[in-house]
Parts: sequence; structure tokens; C-alpha cells
Amino acid sequence: MSSNVVSTSELTKLDPVFGQFSYDDHEQVVFCHDKDTGLKAIIGVHSTVLGPALGGTRMWNYRTEWDALNDVLRLSRGMSFKAAVTGLDLGGGKAVIIGDSRRDKTKELLLKFGEFIHSLGGRYYTAEDVGMETADMDLIRDVTPYVTGTSESRGGAGNPSPITAYGVYMGMKAAARFKYGSDSLKGKKILVQGIGHVGEVLVDLVSKEDAVVTINDINRERLEHVSDKYQCKIFEGADIYDSEADIYAPCALGATINDDTVYRIKANVIAGAANNQLFDEYRHGNILRDRGIVYAPDFLINAGGIINVFSELEGYDKSVIKQKTENIFNTTLEILSHADKHGLSSHRSALQIAQERIARRKPSK
Repeated sequence: MSSNVVSTSELTKLDPVFGQFSYDDHEQVVFCHDKDTGLKAIIGVHSTVLGPALGGTRMWNYRTEWDALNDVLRLSRGMSFKAAVTGLDLGGGKAVIIGDSRRDKTKELLLKFGEFIHSLGGRYYTAEDVGMETADMDLIRDVTPYVTGTSESRGGAGNPSPITAYGVYMGMKAAARFKYGSDSLKGKKILVQGIGHVGEVLVDLVSKEDAVVTINDINRERLEHVSDKYQCKIFEGADIYDSEADIYAPCALGATINDDTVYRIKANVIAGAANNQLFDEYRHGNILRDRGIVYAPDFLINAGGIINVFSELEGYDKSVIKQKTENIFNTTLEILSHADKHGLSSHRSALQIAQERIARRKPSK
């Protein structure tokens, strides 16, 4: 006989979507599925108040579909605030494709995904993220104009990673000035966690300032390649969070600042490219403030990428892109000073400024 009783183990599957903290008044969440190509994707449109939602597509082999949903909600929410705090007339969106990009990514799957993007009629523009490349954006461009970060031969701005890294570098220098009184990174011990496209460029930039750079990544082959190329150290210890450093730069996946790590981090400055570095943005942000650790808000200092792809929509040239990205230095200093003056965490200060800009643009009822 069948039963309608839900077991305790099944209750977690019934967690509310609308009630999740990361849902945060999303305008639209689209679940995309195509049996023939194996496509399983989620598009999150957090806000279109300031303009069309823009944010990259991440392809990742998530442990569960709930993990994928939570990731896209957190990321798209962050994109709204990233655009707002940097003064761009863009909304926030993000997409995730569930699967292993090395094994499951096919031309047919990407084209079908592009059709789903096109069905939104310009409410969401995509770009590349983890597991995706510029060539993938070129392919998606074959079926929809609502894509940025395409190759320069296709009229795009190309790979946004270098300008993303440059923005992180600007934010790091601003945080160093706030903490140490100088934006020089010479002699500073910098720990870069994650040396993908953005992380490697960041290693190059700080190495040119004669920083003492240590790198960490799950890919041993890539670690050795980057170490040899830039003459930097490889972290060989048992636990990266207990290591000595002046600046910690998380450039891989998010939530590395959590209950397990927040009291162990020895760095005086945290400035990296990863999204959603704080597992609990309020509690962990406050702990960092109370410990005297200067945290450069991730959604601000990694905004170089969105500045780069926004240029495709607005027709900016490279000099304007660089100028706007360099301004991350000034904005970071302003937010750190604002936070210090008002007794806020730096994350909360940046979030407050972004939310106020969005609120001012909402039509009055």
C-alpha cells in the first residue's frame, strides 16, 4: 500500500526555493533540459532593474541538483551587486550547466543551451565562467546574439580573464594601502589559491612587483608549470589556511572562508578573484572585521570581467576598459573607509552601496 508520509531523509529535498537566503527576490529562474543532448542547466535572473542581466555560464559536475541551484542563485545575486557597485547599467544573472566540462561538453549541448538563452529575449546575456571557454561563447553566438566574451574575430572582447585579474590586482593594492599604508606589494607574502586563467595572470602581476608568491591548486601539473614560469613557490604544507602570509588570494571556488577556516587564516588582507568567498557573508564578514583582517569584497574587485564583456554591449575600446578597471582601486578604498567609519564589515558596506543604487532605480509604485 502506498503512503504519503515523507521520511526524514527526504525532507531536505523539500527545502523551499523561494525561502532560500540566496533566492533574494530573484525575478526568474529557468530550468533547461534536453534529453537528446543530455543538457541540464539552470539560468538565474536576479535583477534587471539597472539593465539586462549579465553573467557567465559555469559548467560543473555538481554533487546534487540542489547544489547547482544554490550556486546559480548565489552567483546571479552577486552579479547584480557587482554591476551596481561598479556603476554599470546592468542587471545580474548567471547560468550553470550540470556536467563534467571535460567529458560532457558537446557542440550539440552548447547549441541547445544557446537556444534556451535566446528564448529569454535578451533579459539575460551569458559569458564564460568555470568550465567554459571563449570558443564555447563563439559557438553559442551561432544561435543567439545574447552572449558576450566572444573572440575578437567575432567582434567580441575576447577572454575576460586578464582584465578580471587586473581588477583583482587593483583591489589587492588598495587593500594593502588601507592595511599597511602603502600599495606596494614588494616583499609581501602572497598566497594564491587556484591558478586557473585568472589566478595565473594575478601571479604574473604580483610577481612583477617582487612579491613573495606561493601558489596552490588541485592540478599538480599546472602548479609545476606556473611555478617554473614565474619562479614562485608551491605550497607543500598539510593545511593552506594555517600557513603564514600577508595576503591571501582565493581564486578558485567560493566559500573558502567558513566556520572551519575563518579563525585560522593568518593573512592581514584577503583579496582574490573567487566569487562568494564568505560562506556566511554577514557572520564571517563580521568575524574578519573583528580580527582586523582587511577583506576586499569579492564582487567588487573581480568585476573586471563584467566590465570587459559590458564593453561589447556599449562599444568601449580597450583604453576605456582599462580605465574603468583601474577605478576598482579607488572604489575599494572608498568602501574600506566607509566600512571603518560606520563599524561595518567591508562586505556589508559594499553590499549596502550596491543595494541603494538598485533601489534608487526601481520604479516608484
